[in-house]
Amino acid sequence: MGAVSPLSSTRITGGLLREWQDRNRHATIPHTVEQLRVAGNLDNLSRLLSAEPPAYRGRYPFLDTDLYKTLEGLAYEIGEGEGDAGVREFFDEVVGLLERVQGEDGYLNSFFQDPEAAKKHWQDLGWGHELYNLGHLIQAAVAAHRRMGDARLLAVARKFADLSVRRFGEGGKEGVCGHPEVEMALVELYRETGERAYLTQARLFVDRRGHGHLRHSVFPPDYFQDHLPFRDLPTVTGHAVRMGYLAAGATDVFLETQDRTLFETLDKLWDDMVATKLYLTGGLGSRHSDEAIGDRYELPSERAYTETCAAIAVMQWAWRMFVATGSAKYLDVFERVLFNAYAVGLSADGQAFFYDNPLQRRPDHEQRSGAETGGEALRRSWFGCPCCPPNIVRWMAQLGDYVAAERPDELVIALFTEGRIETDAVAVSVETAYPWDGDVRLTVERAPGRRYAIRLRIPAWARDVTLDGEPVTAEDGWLTVEREWSAGDTLRLHLPMPVRGHASHPYLDATRGAVAVARGPLVYCVEQQDSPAPVDDLVLPVDRLADAELAALPDGLPGQVAVRLTADVAPVPPAELYPEITGEPVAAEQAGTAQVTLVPYFLWGNRRPEAMRVWVRAQ
Repeated sequence: MGAVSPLSSTRITGGLLREWQDRNRHATIPHTVEQLRVAGNLDNLSRLLSAEPPAYRGRYPFLDTDLYKTLEGLAYEIGEGEGDAGVREFFDEVVGLLERVQGEDGYLNSFFQDPEAAKKHWQDLGWGHELYNLGHLIQAAVAAHRRMGDARLLAVARKFADLSVRRFGEGGKEGVCGHPEVEMALVELYRETGERAYLTQARLFVDRRGHGHLRHSVFPPDYFQDHLPFRDLPTVTGHAVRMGYLAAGATDVFLETQDRTLFETLDKLWDDMVATKLYLTGGLGSRHSDEAIGDRYELPSERAYTETCAAIAVMQWAWRMFVATGSAKYLDVFERVLFNAYAVGLSADGQAFFYDNPLQRRPDHEQRSGAETGGEALRRSWFGCPCCPPNIVRWMAQLGDYVAAERPDELVIALFTEGRIETDAVAVSVETAYPWDGDVRLTVERAPGRRYAIRLRIPAWARDVTLDGEPVTAEDGWLTVEREWSAGDTLRLHLPMPVRGHASHPYLDATRGAVAVARGPLVYCVEQQDSPAPVDDLVLPVDRLADAELAALPDGLPGQVAVRLTADVAPVPPAELYPEITGEPVAAEQAGTAQVTLVPYFLWGNRRPEAMRVWVRAQ
């Protein structure tokens, strides 16, 4: 289809995404603000105004970013006219502190500005996260300028960015940050200000990786994506969030420079990731030890790490690749991540979080999310390293930016949600209960007065699609209707949502011989509360899926659609862990059957902590 231009004028008015945004507004944001105060994030800034600052609160040098991510989300809320007085007061308080504590040269980091800090500015680019901090500051500042018309934070961010350009720009120190993020932020700052030095700096940071400019410690170079030049990477590797942010930033650089060597690498990395390293839920990262991406097909269920921040990073990369190409394949992954790997990171009440997101929980599992000790067995109200909660806040607030795009004489609908999409040429309202239901009704409210195309993404899972009651066939994931429109014209899209089963690649040892259940974009799971037999003993023959029924969700879970089906119950297994194969026939009869209810994966863990499975034995 070709490149598209994103739209930032879409307003989500109903459906699941609106429910999520309302929860974000009324529960997650107040909770996050409270936790930031309790944890000392504001104190870390205000203490710098003292002649003898008290000690820095927290373990990590990047805790300022939790304020910045929250500010980015608040900028969307305030810009939409949704933020209450407390939200605005917090925004103003933090911005005022940042203005007051920023160094004369523009430097800003509450950890390293402490006179008693063990390390000085820029001394440890591998772990100092100073440029990572700058990246999140820039993104908050750009959001405030665009959505609120508030330039105060932009002035702070530019002062710090200018310092970084002077230090690390052409002719300066050939350094890179141990945690990519600043690359996409600098490109966005270039788009907002027109200052080309920011784009140049982003390109330099991408190009410098893998050339020996970063001092590594604790983990090897591939953890930092610094073992090879970016264009030589054969596969996504290392720390999952770092990899996703780096790829998103490199895509931004491509979008502005049209450097085809970058895109060729990005496209190769993307396809390899989706084919060999992405979980069914869209989660990325299979190793706890270094929060890293594993080998190809290394995708264990109970040890899946799939950090919530990595889910956001994958969506950021996916959206940029869509903007670059107009290809629906990136949106298919974006949607899969959104409704599964991302959504599961937040509790139904909006006040507790998963850091890591496994696809299985053993009955005797004790390890806490985020490697915390003690406390809640499932989602937690906060973390010592709380990068995920404010990341959820900002992403939830800006979901409307990822619904639609445009091309000349063409509106492109990327995601289905109830809302209103408006461009200079056309205004369209959308009515749907998606993802619970596949009926989508579009109404043209303002027509362009000329031939104009409306392009609808048809998800890869969709079969037997109809438009206005007639069967239609998508072309490369798109259905295009082009004509002269009048106000009041409608389109009625129907995406059937039967219950379906998924197997896994034969090289994927962890789920060989198992089946996962999905419907529409939602992956489902079975929790022990909803099965009369132990979930580890359930056997789900694939032919049973045809008899699956839709049902209401169990009490206490918000939403609309559960899946009910009959599973076999395996006989009690032998007590021996590795019994000898004797050649004698093994009894195949089952111990009985069980009526089980499967719930959307993003809703698991909202009741008492018990066993859970996405992948169920198929034989």
